[in-house]
Amino acid sequence: MAPTVLVVEDDPVIIDLLTLTLELEGWTVRKAMDADTALAMVHEDRPDVVLSDIMMPGTSGLALAADITGDPATADIPVVLLSARALPAEVAEGIAAGATDYVTKPFDPDNLVDRLQAVVDGVVRRQVGGADGGTAP
Repeated sequence: MAPTVLVVEDDPVIIDLLTLTLELEGWTVRKAMDADTALAMVHEDRPDVVLSDIMMPGTSGLALAADITGDPATADIPVVLLSARALPAEVAEGIAAGATDYVTKPFDPDNLVDRLQAVVDGVVRRQVGGADGGTAP
């Protein structure tokens, strides 16, 4: 069965790019344009992984990660944050919020798919770095 990813992104161009990239690799993609909708979908659909932008109107991706990982009903669903915020302190903030991985924009689509698959497979636990495979300090 294809893994399911919930993509949470408020930019329609990026959400379309992510959807196309992931579907071409065999993923089932669910989409939400804000964190509140995403949280409801996490409880309903139980995706294999959540890929979320950080900077969105309303509730941030950081708060979404904390809500998902802090709720015993959804704590087993990994969250990967995707953001242009790439300073070491910002990456650390994302991991502290509960993210399993943190990918910086711009990202390499193939590397992003590999990293999501590694998270779903349980290979990656709290890995930090850019989508180029580098590790952030």
